[in-house]
Amino acid sequence: MPQPINLNQPESGYEGIISHIDGDKELKKKLMSLGIRKGQQISILHQRHNGVVVLSNGSRVALGANIASLVYLQAIQSDNI
Repeated sequence: MPQPINLNQPESGYEGIISHIDGDKELKKKLMSLGIRKGQQISILHQRHNGVVVLSNGSRVALGANIASLVYLQAIQSDNI
């Protein structure tokens, strides 16, 4: 299984599931209110040097680079059966 990557790393179009969020309780609470929580599937819409825009539960959420570096994704496994 590949290592989780933070939101600053993948390119636009990447889809993954949030594996964990580093940071304090206050940050996790704020992200949760935006629909960003562990186990949530998200898509990277725009990747910029100073942040990222993701799609979560049908809503676009913009995150600065500092916060994005604390949110980790695990790639979605595709079963080719």
